[in-house]
Amino acid sequence: MKNYLKFGGLVVAILGVLGWLAASGVGDSKTYYKTIPELAAMGSHAQGQRVRVGGDVVPGSIVRDGAEVRFTLHQNAQQLNVVYRGADPLPDTFRDGSQALADGRLAPNGVFEATKVQAKCASKYESKPPQNKNALQNRAAL
Repeated sequence: MKNYLKFGGLVVAILGVLGWLAASGVGDSKTYYKTIPELAAMGSHAQGQRVRVGGDVVPGSIVRDGAEVRFTLHQNAQQLNVVYRGADPLPDTFRDGSQALADGRLAPNGVFEATKVQAKCASKYESKPPQNKNALQNRAAL
């Protein structure tokens, strides 16, 4: 009977630790996408808090300096300066005018310090342009 209690206690402890790890992992990854105006509206509350913010990369704003990349996101009339110092390389789709999501924290100086950057490739999500019906018929006749 003692062996069953020890085994049961061990199983409960393991399940408890696994549950705690799962709950804390979900809490850490649960950052919602904010717009630049929403981030600005948060004021000083946004400083030091992990946030994911999105916008369009301002053309000509990408400056690479070793492992550090500086760029500016804009949305409507508001802009946000971002510095990326992450370990992962930036995606190939990250370029002037692309839509990007920066994951990180807002510093007291107003610069967003990103640890992750994702870029959306618009060409993958756009539908194909409509084809000329006559051109399709001509190809079918060949």
